[in-house]
Amino acid sequence: MDILRKILFPFSFLYGWITSIRNFLFDKGILKSYRFDLPIIAVGNLSVGGTGKTPQIEYLIRLLSDKYKIATLSRGYKRKSEGFVLANETSNAEILGDEPFQFYQKFPTIQVAVDANRKNGIEQLLAQKQKPEIILLDDAFQHRKVTAGFYIMLTSYDDLFYKDFILPTGNLRESRNGANRADMIIVTKCPQDISEIAQEKIKQKINGYVKENQPVFFSYIDYDDCFYSENKKVSVEDLTAVDKLVVAGIAKPEPFFAYLQAEKKSTMVFPDHHDFSENDIKSILETANGRKIITTEKDFVRLKGKLPAAQLYYLPIKSSFVKDSNEFDKKILAYVGASTRNG
Repeated sequence: MDILRKILFPFSFLYGWITSIRNFLFDKGILKSYRFDLPIIAVGNLSVGGTGKTPQIEYLIRLLSDKYKIATLSRGYKRKSEGFVLANETSNAEILGDEPFQFYQKFPTIQVAVDANRKNGIEQLLAQKQKPEIILLDDAFQHRKVTAGFYIMLTSYDDLFYKDFILPTGNLRESRNGANRADMIIVTKCPQDISEIAQEKIKQKINGYVKENQPVFFSYIDYDDCFYSENKKVSVEDLTAVDKLVVAGIAKPEPFFAYLQAEKKSTMVFPDHHDFSENDIKSILETANGRKIITTEKDFVRLKGKLPAAQLYYLPIKSSFVKDSNEFDKKILAYVGASTRNG
């Protein structure tokens, strides 16, 4: 915790008090929350960014899209459009935001929408000729004007919510007790070999903030075997030892750099959801000096078309469970099946 955050500690009490009052008003029905007659799964967190929401949403898409018509609804952070937008062939990262555009490109059979007003977004999706059967709400844990049927809360292994403080001293958007609203918690970005003892210790800490018998799962980031460009792929082995520039504009890029064994002199770091300017592109090209440029999948959708296609590659990731993936799948499918007519 840096000095400025310590100085701002009194403001954390104020921020926590405001968010607690807001939650109380929603809990008591004084502030209205809307429900919809279809399965809605919200994936979110208590902290600000970096918990792995995108790969978790993609896991749910893979799990459900073969059986149901899926729609994702995101705010569309840093997009240059307003209101409700349903992705189509003219969409790009500037219109949708980087993560929704990634969903659209990766899963062409689903509907991808953005709207900061989740209630309006859901209503607009249900007004479409092809109505979704399930809606996945991206980063909507604090968006309480809509009541989802199932809440998945993520907390990162290296930044567990029960060790954190409310903004601005820490990174929590609300009190740790907000975890009680979750139907399950996933500890993300774990070491793949995390021990049973370590898992149990974390569960015991989490149990102090959640409902009794609330399931807790542990996941890790699983990297693809290949790098991809616009029109080709190269095995990770073939490029690991090659001199390259690794570029990342994500919340916590250190694991990505470590996996690629990228030395600091061969990396460039930008803010999360960064809108790459002409000067940024010029700087990247100058630093690369003809080398291959490796980036994240989220950054690729913003860099595509701005950097030479033959030079730019991305490395896909996915969320995998340390254990009990079948149990996780069963709980999701049970909720969806009980909430749909064809369940």
